[in-house]
Amino acid sequence: MSNTITIPTSIEWHCDHLQILNQQKLPKVTEYLQLRKIDDFYDAILSLKVRGAPAIGITAAYGLALSAQHYPVDKWEDFLHQFKIDKEILASSRPTAVNLFWALERLEKKIDQCISINEAKTLLLHEAIQIHAEDEETCRQIGEYSLEILTPGTSVLTICNAGSIATAKYGTALAPFHLAREKELYFKVFACETRPVLQGSRLTTWELQQSGVDVTLITDSMAAHTISNKGISAIIVGADRIASNGDTANKIGTLSLAIIADHYGIPFYVAAPSTTFDLTIGSGSEIPIEERPIEEVTSIEGVNIAPEDTEVFNPAFDVTPSSLITAIITEKGIIHPDFNQNIKKMLR
Repeated sequence: MSNTITIPTSIEWHCDHLQILNQQKLPKVTEYLQLRKIDDFYDAILSLKVRGAPAIGITAAYGLALSAQHYPVDKWEDFLHQFKIDKEILASSRPTAVNLFWALERLEKKIDQCISINEAKTLLLHEAIQIHAEDEETCRQIGEYSLEILTPGTSVLTICNAGSIATAKYGTALAPFHLAREKELYFKVFACETRPVLQGSRLTTWELQQSGVDVTLITDSMAAHTISNKGISAIIVGADRIASNGDTANKIGTLSLAIIADHYGIPFYVAAPSTTFDLTIGSGSEIPIEERPIEEVTSIEGVNIAPEDTEVFNPAFDVTPSSLITAIITEKGIIHPDFNQNIKKMLR
């Protein structure tokens, strides 16, 4: 295990563009892209060049704010019309991650009372920068609270990539491991490879290695065997949307881990910022589940691994019922059951 601590980040704002780490190319190639036009931002989110609910929200905020700087209009009504068009374009990129809609709505509310185009342009850009800064501090706080309930020196399992490259910095589910390295504390992390696009294999293992965290990769189907044979003390995952009752949408395979954790009697934690909660919905049954192209299952890097014309069901997320969740870790504190009551109390 390396002694070097280098927590990678995926988003960097420059005066006239947003620079992102192209997560499609990892781990083979470390490539950075410059996003300038609304179509660049839409494609980056849709094609998973940038991913992770918080990072998607930050990117969308910058995309909307940057695009607004260049509207060729003189009238406030025309400015607002184009702003709403761009907002809808970005909102259509990913249906499940609530942070995307939260960030776009936050920018729209910021200019509700504006009558000057120049004032609106300034406020939009400042708000996007503020969202970015807030997320880094939010993730650090999530990491601190996570370290209150995870025991250093133990083995912990995770799925997908809820780390620093999915957020502004530190991450959500991976925040305690990055923060532990800064504090010279250590965990043994087991990372599921995460079908269908292998974000655990390609991204989580790469990211944790950069930070010097002891990480072991397993396939998703090895989780139960690993828990029973490797002394896994807890499972911690991220979230893309959490209903008001605590039901949680996260990367496909998360529900299976929650069921396994329940069987073995180990805690199952969800780590997410308060922006991931959607209090407008009562349960996970109301969360839209994105389905992705069949090629993500039938091929790897363009090479077919299934017969042609194979029928495929490829949901990107599943919903874990709150009854299987031990606690939800947020920047505001740790939420325990009864989630119906305690989520509202914490977020209020």
